[in-house]
Amino acid sequence: MRYLGAFGLVSAFASVVVAANPPPFAAARQTVEFPSGNLRLKAFLWKPDGPGPFAAVLFNHGSGGADAAHTAGLPITEAAEKLAPLFLKHGYAFLYPFRRGQGLSADQALFMQGVLQREEEAKGKEARQHLQFVLATTDHLDDVLAALSFLKTVAGIDAKRIAIAGHSFGGQLTLLAAARDNTLRAVVTFAAAAGSWQRSPELRERLLTAVGKTTSPIMLIHAANDYDTAAGRALSAELDRLRKPHLLKIYPPVGQTSDDGHNLLYFGHASMGGRCLQIPR
Repeated sequence: MRYLGAFGLVSAFASVVVAANPPPFAAARQTVEFPSGNLRLKAFLWKPDGPGPFAAVLFNHGSGGADAAHTAGLPITEAAEKLAPLFLKHGYAFLYPFRRGQGLSADQALFMQGVLQREEEAKGKEARQHLQFVLATTDHLDDVLAALSFLKTVAGIDAKRIAIAGHSFGGQLTLLAAARDNTLRAVVTFAAAAGSWQRSPELRERLLTAVGKTTSPIMLIHAANDYDTAAGRALSAELDRLRKPHLLKIYPPVGQTSDDGHNLLYFGHASMGGRCLQIPR
């Protein structure tokens, strides 16, 4: 496994990404709107104090939970607010877009999990898995790429120093988006494809192709008790084969269940003592 020198400075992972209690910060949250095709999506945007230009992180949330207002067992707005301070304190701007049908963009489309559930009821589990793949490679990927395009135009953002990160389904989108944008400086995924890797050959093929096209260093993160760590291991092996800069980190088990492990980003602060790689300055 190659060291990710292109990421720049290395710091304690827990202090940058995960904390039990987010540190206080002075930067005000903005609610912004951006187009994705004919839709008008919303996002939370934070910028550090000062004139900038700032390096920035775009974060892609997961596919949701019981309803459009939740992700990873948290209200989706609370999830965003839990992450933002941890990047702001290190001088990064932070954009948390709400994709179609979720959070502040719930009025722009049907909730993805509801759509998938109806597909399964009508046609079965394989049809549901295929539809999830279609949504990951079309509508929801379009939303991520639209958010990236928007972020590059925001006043005070350095468009040449943007990283992209994502959790679960959002981790899949992160890898797919990185294959389409060679200006990104870093890519970080948490539990990407953990629930879909074994069930979806077409997703496996597409993600393996995506990392082959990506020009940015990639960090792949799982907890040992995630639903499955096969995705991270297989993608890391492919990046090894291609001799591309990357890091696979599998943390000790988090909590008591596979759900806990899958959501280590939000709840795994006590178990995470590894490293996080920062955007070059």
